Amino acid sequence: MNLLESLEWRYATKKMNGSTIPQEKLDYILEAARLAPSSSGLQPYEVFVISNKELLEKIKPIAHNQNQITESSHLLVWAAWDGYSLEKIEATFHKLLAERGLPLNKMDDYKKMLWNIYEPLGKDWQSVHAAKQAYISFSIAIAAAAEQQVDATPMEGFNPEELDKFLGLREKGLKSAVILPLGYRDATNDWNVNLKKVRKPMNEFVHVLN
Repeated sequence: MNLLESLEWRYATKKMNGSTIPQEKLDYILEAARLAPSSSGLQPYEVFVISNKELLEKIKPIAHNQNQITESSHLLVWAAWDGYSLEKIEATFHKLLAERGLPLNKMDDYKKMLWNIYEPLGKDWQSVHAAKQAYISFSIAIAAAAEQQVDATPMEGFNPEELDKFLGLREKGLKSAVILPLGYRDATNDWNVNLKKVRKPMNEFVHVLN
């Protein structure tokens, strides 16, 4: 299938059958998420992959007892930085420059410019901005899953503070942003599987300004 066919195929799976995703498909989805663009290339987020059934059972009540948590093959958790710092920005660019074989001071002015923009805006703005970058990676992972014909259920329906505590994210300077159960649909028992996909018509969705 091409990308549009894959996106037409996918839907928010409500009932999964518990089957395990082949490792190569999971790796493909995670690599797509890793290659996602982010503002200034900072990638201010990490992805946690959970397949342990005991852990998933404990996470289920944190996610309002949604069955997909425990019926999934893997649960992906995008955790974004809880804020920016000059040290984090410098570390990211030092790695980038080293990988490219460039002098480590080459982007000093840009690093300082970024921090001068981000620092006055405060940690609340910074954490929201980092979460927005995580959502870009999250969206690409959904598309990659559809391409691999792996079902996924995008979820914001969870208690982020409880999940942060359970996964020890605060100590890592991270905050959970969004989660994605991956697996295979239980087509016999999923009420949502055969419903028509409905989106805004193109003339209401796209506005061309000439």
